[in-house]
Order: sequence, then C-alpha cells, then structure tokens
Amino acid sequence: VLPKKMPPQATPQPEVRKNIVGFLKSFLGIIRILQIIFGAGLWVTIAANKYEGSMHFVLFVAVLFWLLTLALFFLTLLNKQDLVPILGGDHWLLSNLLHDVAAAVLYLPAIGVMIHKTEKYSYCNLSEYKYPCVYKVYFTAAVFACLCAVVYLLSAIFNGCRKCRGEKTVF
Repeated sequence: VLPKKMPPQATPQPEVRKNIVGFLKSFLGIIRILQIIFGAGLWVTIAANKYEGSMHFVLFVAVLFWLLTLALFFLTLLNKQDLVPILGGDHWLLSNLLHDVAAAVLYLPAIGVMIHKTEKYSYCNLSEYKYPCVYKVYFTAAVFACLCAVVYLLSAIFNGCRKCRGEKTVF
C-alpha cells in the first residue's frame, strides 16, 4: 500500500502577505489593534461584574464599536473592502473616518457615565470598608473608556488628514 500524498498547504501569495504585514505595521493597523484591545478591556470589565442603569449605554457603545472595528480591521487586513456594498471601494477611507468620528463622539458620554459611576462609589474605596465594592471596576472601565476615545480620536484625525489630501485608500 502506497502512502497517500498530502495536499500542499495553502500559503498566502507573496503580495497578499506583503499587504497583511504592511497593514499591521502601518499607523492605522496599530491603532485598530489598540482599539480592539481597549474596547475588549472595557466591555469585559463591565460585563464580568454587576452593572445597572446607564451602564447599559456604555456596554452598548463598547460592544458595538468593538464589533465594527473588528469588521473594519479584518476587511482591511484581507484587502476585501471592495466586497462591502456602498461603503467599500473608493468610499472605504470615508467609511473608516465616519466610523472613527462616531466612535469618538459616542465614547464621550460613555466616559461621563463612567466618571459619574466611579465618583458615586468612591466612598467604598476606603481600606476600612469591608463590603463588596464596584469602585475599582468602574475606575478600570473609565480608564478603558478614555483610552478608547483617545485612539478613536487619533484614528479620526489621521483618516481626516488623509481624506483632505485626496487619498482614497486606508493604508
């Protein structure tokens, strides 16, 4: 009995690999990775603990833009933005810009909610306080929300400058 030949492993073509590495090393690629990390940190911090009321808005913003950023990241990474109807192709840079502006704007009230909640529970930050306290959770979430807003704002400024120069591609 002869051994079966194994099919060759599919490897990305050199041009595809070059595009992937180029995007991952670009400013926007690094910013997108930070957005994904900080956004995940925010929504995991909130979702892993008890939350109520206005925290639902913060969780909505965090999860919505985390998922949208993941989609933008992988579409750009794989150079498949032409598959997106209306928003892709020549409009991809504008779509990314609008996404980043919307995220930065919606993260501002989320930061306000987080700061309010953090201050509301600041009394239990004392070492003598022996009951369960969500102060550290809210403080951590507030830091993640601020980091998210900063990286989305940086991305919006970067994409806005590129759009003003008349560029059409993301990287």
